[in-house]
Amino acid sequence: MADQPRDSLPRSPAAAGAYRIARVTLDEATILWRNADVEQERRVAIYDLIEENVFKPVRSVERGGYGPYNLHLSVTDGRLAMDISDTAGTLLETLLIGMARFRRPIREYFAICDSYYQAIRKATPMEIETIDMARRGIHNGAAELLLERLEGKVETDFATARRLFTLICVLHIKG
Repeated sequence: MADQPRDSLPRSPAAAGAYRIARVTLDEATILWRNADVEQERRVAIYDLIEENVFKPVRSVERGGYGPYNLHLSVTDGRLAMDISDTAGTLLETLLIGMARFRRPIREYFAICDSYYQAIRKATPMEIETIDMARRGIHNGAAELLLERLEGKVETDFATARRLFTLICVLHIKG
């Protein structure tokens, strides 16, 4: 084995970076309206998510479905649908998560984001910082809730949950 080239050595899925999202898409039919600020948030969340994330769908891995994964997010009948597939496009599983417990954090996040975007244009740096701290607090609480809802289904980290919550919010914008 020592004579084998490094590329041919067997690697565990974790060592190969398999427990991560390689691509994320949002159901365009679900997104009813967006403005430049929301579009920027979406782009940044997707970019940051792809650059660094931890995502291990437990049931898929138990059945031998290693990643990296493609993730497609949509909202159907008040539930978040997370279609998880391999990079070849083979669907491994669909997770459905009830959104009832997210309604309030999403509503609060939208309200604070509106205040934040308005403040950026006309408020003092101290006012912007105060609003941004409140925005981060709501976002962090929602990320914790998402981690709780994914428990036993997907092993992930806090940063990944924060970015996923941003994308969930994008799916809920009504205009």
